[in-house]
Amino acid sequence: MAEQYCQLGRVSLKLQRAEIRFMLLFSRQGKLRLQKWFITLPEKERKKITREIVQIVLARNQKMSSFVDWKDLKLVYKRYASLYFCCAIEDEDNELLALEVVHRYVELLDRYFGNVCELDIIFNFEKAYFILDEFLMGGEIQETSKKSAVKAIEDADMLQETMEEYMNKPAF
Repeated sequence: MAEQYCQLGRVSLKLQRAEIRFMLLFSRQGKLRLQKWFITLPEKERKKITREIVQIVLARNQKMSSFVDWKDLKLVYKRYASLYFCCAIEDEDNELLALEVVHRYVELLDRYFGNVCELDIIFNFEKAYFILDEFLMGGEIQETSKKSAVKAIEDADMLQETMEEYMNKPAF
């Protein structure tokens, strides 16, 4: 993991990046809407972890902190409308940076869908995954610019439309 150190007088502060292990999006009813794993785990263990995390987050009061110590990881979550966005980071990683990553992903979804809602994720899950893949790679931020990320997504949409038009034309 890449680490940076900042010298302030005699004190050196360790500045870290939040390397996300996995991200889950689920509804208030506990329905999983999107999951992205940046670590390799068997499917059975993923399902067990997902159930446990959904129960933990849904059981928490809205006035409680958005950070939960869980096993050897930290869960960072935020609720937007009817969806919870939850990610897991290493114990020593920066929680506020992880919360900012979650918020940036929501901003990207909003920018693409125009005020994203749960139905956008349900019916356009491939776009939600594509946006996440454009933003995060290997659990780390790939693109910080909202404008660049949305442009890449719009370019991919344009390419897909062009290919569909090409494939629908009769061949003579």
